[in-house]
Amino acid sequence: MFNIQSFIFSPVQENTYLLYNETASCIVIDPGCYYAEEKELLLDFINKSRLTPKMLLNTHCHLDHVFGNKFIADAYGLVLHIHEKEKKLLEYAPTSGLMWNLPFDNYVGNLVYLKEGDMIELGNDKLEILFAPGHSPGSVCFYCAEQGFVIGGDVLFRQSIGRTDLPGGDHQTLLNSIHTQLFILPDDTIVYSGHGDQTTIGYEKKHNPFLR
Repeated sequence: MFNIQSFIFSPVQENTYLLYNETASCIVIDPGCYYAEEKELLLDFINKSRLTPKMLLNTHCHLDHVFGNKFIADAYGLVLHIHEKEKKLLEYAPTSGLMWNLPFDNYVGNLVYLKEGDMIELGNDKLEILFAPGHSPGSVCFYCAEQGFVIGGDVLFRQSIGRTDLPGGDHQTLLNSIHTQLFILPDDTIVYSGHGDQTTIGYEKKHNPFLR
């Protein structure tokens, strides 16, 4: 069974997720740790919990979700997993960082490409990859059917949706992704978003002003 630990990192207040189970292994999703003390906080939790990071995943590659990729990859010898359509965004992230006065060292190693419908496995626990572009060209969500949750990145927020005015964004594509990838999930599915509080699919169907 997955345990979920979240951290709020960087001036952009991004949600980083750590998923771990009884194997004492974990998956790091969207490490947004920017400052040294944030990196230390993430490292300290992993060490004190006696976890071994096995995978590094990005839902998408906007700068606030990739700040800590290199740090985690270097610390644990991991290869970054992204959707192929996010590669250009990953490469552009340092330029975005300079524009926001947030310079950082980017991950530049090998890549493993995530594909829609594939499964990420940690022991007996599984995450299904959902392809949900619109906020960015290759946004993916990680869905755990058995436990009823989805790590959604910046696709869907509590009473809001991801912005689509950044390069590669498209409003209608995002709406279509939400309706065809997320709103088909059970209403009690918990959505762990890239920013802000968690929500549920059913709540957003009823209360999200962008999706009525």
